[in-house]
Amino acid sequence: MDFGLSSEQEMLQDAVARYLGDHGALARTRAFAANKEARAADVIAGLADLGVSGLIVPEAHGGSGLSLLDAALVAEQLGRHVTPAPYVASSVIAPLALMRAGSAEQQAAWLPRIATGDVVVGAAISELAGARDDAGVTASGGRLSGKALFVLDFEADAYVVADRTGGLHLLAADAPGLTRIRLNTIDATRPTGELVLDGAPAEPLANSAGVGRALLDAGRVILAADTLGAAQAMLDQAVAYAKERRQFGRAIGSFQAVKHMCAEMAASLEPCRAAVWMAGHAFDSLPEEASLDACLAKAHLSEVGTFVARTATEVHGGMGFTDLVGLHYWFKRIGFNRQMLGGPAAVRADAARLQGLAA
Repeated sequence: MDFGLSSEQEMLQDAVARYLGDHGALARTRAFAANKEARAADVIAGLADLGVSGLIVPEAHGGSGLSLLDAALVAEQLGRHVTPAPYVASSVIAPLALMRAGSAEQQAAWLPRIATGDVVVGAAISELAGARDDAGVTASGGRLSGKALFVLDFEADAYVVADRTGGLHLLAADAPGLTRIRLNTIDATRPTGELVLDGAPAEPLANSAGVGRALLDAGRVILAADTLGAAQAMLDQAVAYAKERRQFGRAIGSFQAVKHMCAEMAASLEPCRAAVWMAGHAFDSLPEEASLDACLAKAHLSEVGTFVARTATEVHGGMGFTDLVGLHYWFKRIGFNRQMLGGPAAVRADAARLQGLAA
């Protein structure tokens, strides 16, 4: 691997960044959050036109057939613009589940519609990272029972659901026996919820042995990339504010303490980009390293992202807490990413187990 992006990958990032810069303004995110919209249909359609929905879907099914690294590059831009659109589940986890575990018929039925953005598929796999005592799904006779918490891309047409044994199932959003509960989380840009299942009929993905781990790895890489983009946006805003805000007749960015805060944020964040790139690359090219690299990227970005979010807010002073500036959208998105699919401590424990350092 040439440890850098190809010209095609740079063009992909630039195209998504330009679109989001033109159409994904903070005002759209504010409206989405304030109205508690189920879906931002205009944003979803625009991203689908760019090919984002079908980025990793094979060309035979109408997608681009690109890699997880490419998907991570897009996720970085989505985080940078706090884009209110389904992605980590519908455009990454669900296609991967179908590609690796689904039958030819299931792939033909779902992948083309995912690629065009005609359907949104959520992912109920949080229990793979660690289940609460009252959560978990059991499968019997083609029916699911139990509770799945913290479902990604919750406002969906269907879900990929992981059961207690690691088996994967396709569940329609209108299946009998399914109750959907939308949760109030800190991140209002991406709906999250829980599924309560009482013998709900579901379609098993027959070849799902071991695939759950890959879905967990992919989700962690994409969340880390999203945090990278959100943290970079907060850093950029802090630097811009420090150049403009004046105190005692001079820009606050000229004060040594503020310079140090901005420099420390930049120095902490820049190496994280390489960690995300390596984890994305390993997923497709170095499978023996993929799980560990995903853990390291997720855990480290969670910590660094939190530091940048806090420090960038402090640079803004009292303005950093106001809705007028809107920093809280990025701050809360970083906090959401930190805990989804395992917080830093849980992910590091997972990494220790992968290396034989813990039981």
